[in-house]
Amino acid sequence: MSQQKNKGLAGLRDRLNALCPEREIFLRSGGEVRFIRISRRAQIVGAGMLSAALIGWGGMTVAMLANNAQVEAQRVALAKEGKSVAKAADKVAGYRKSVEALAQDLEARQDFMDDLYRAHFGDDGKDAGADLIGSDKDEAAGAKKSPALHAKISIAPEAAPLVRLEQRQRRFAQLLTRAVERRSDKAAAAIRSFGLNPDTLARTAARAQGGPFVPWKGEKGTMSGELEHLADAMSRMEFLERSLLTIPSGQPTAAPMMTSSYGYRRDPFNGHAAFHAGIDFPGRYGQPINAAAAGRVTYVGQRQGYGKVVEVEHGNGLMTRYAHLSGFVAHSGDRIARGDTIGRMGSTGRSTGTHLHFEVRLNGQAINPRRFLEARTDALQTQRIATARVADLRGRG
Repeated sequence: MSQQKNKGLAGLRDRLNALCPEREIFLRSGGEVRFIRISRRAQIVGAGMLSAALIGWGGMTVAMLANNAQVEAQRVALAKEGKSVAKAADKVAGYRKSVEALAQDLEARQDFMDDLYRAHFGDDGKDAGADLIGSDKDEAAGAKKSPALHAKISIAPEAAPLVRLEQRQRRFAQLLTRAVERRSDKAAAAIRSFGLNPDTLARTAARAQGGPFVPWKGEKGTMSGELEHLADAMSRMEFLERSLLTIPSGQPTAAPMMTSSYGYRRDPFNGHAAFHAGIDFPGRYGQPINAAAAGRVTYVGQRQGYGKVVEVEHGNGLMTRYAHLSGFVAHSGDRIARGDTIGRMGSTGRSTGTHLHFEVRLNGQAINPRRFLEARTDALQTQRIATARVADLRGRG
């Protein structure tokens, strides 16, 4: 083993000697020749020092590159952390904006429902529907969340209480809509019981509406669902109940019987076949004549064949005429309520004796008053409820 080692060292020395032989450098200056001898040892030492310098320089370069890479990595990490912080800040801002927007939507929706309920049921109506809302448990069991609500919860988990409140509002609107529709159906059935078509009344009625256009401030689409249906149902109920009030179902006088019915009869003066456009009520001279429904007095005076006449417009094309009067109590333009005295019974015009000639006309055409004077009890009850509600709203206004 030692011999091989010695041979290896000898071989290395031989190679170094071959690479670094002794060298002499000749220098000529001023005619003189000098030489410098560079020994093998000096060459090896110089080569070693140069190699060490190169290795040191390489090490420093590598260290500097490593340091630069570390600094760059730290810079990238800081930039990434900055982006994360900015993203978190944006997310917090988004949460706040989402919650604020949802709160504004809820406030606008609540104001809308309050105003709508107050307009149709008065201030006390705000508490009347409290039992329709139900509990949070019922809401969670029966309600379906819209995609918009899922989005709001995912964007802002802190808004969950507001979202639950929104769900309760939606449920309240749905239940209230069904209650209003049932009430509207009763009013429509009562109108039909008088022989009138509520749809026809709706088409012919002049519904006064107007005002400047003020855009809806709630979230886009808020009015496209439950609240829009509720508003439509409320509007229909309002029209039907007010139409019900215009129907002349009140007795025009206290007379117990009719002397002549609507339709065909023999003329009391010449005996010829004739059409009788109303109903005749006998009574004593000067007996009070009362309005069969609320409305506005449009004519007070004489008409050929009728004598002294009072005519009352009730809306939706309905008009009542009270003829053969002895005197007037109402004046043209007066607003009157059902049962108000408008005149006195007499025998003026083409009359054979003291009585009231009572007509009901729809869009100018005479119709049989008997259907109004012999209305069903349930229709009259529905009419009284509508009368009380409208009177209450007018009193509050």
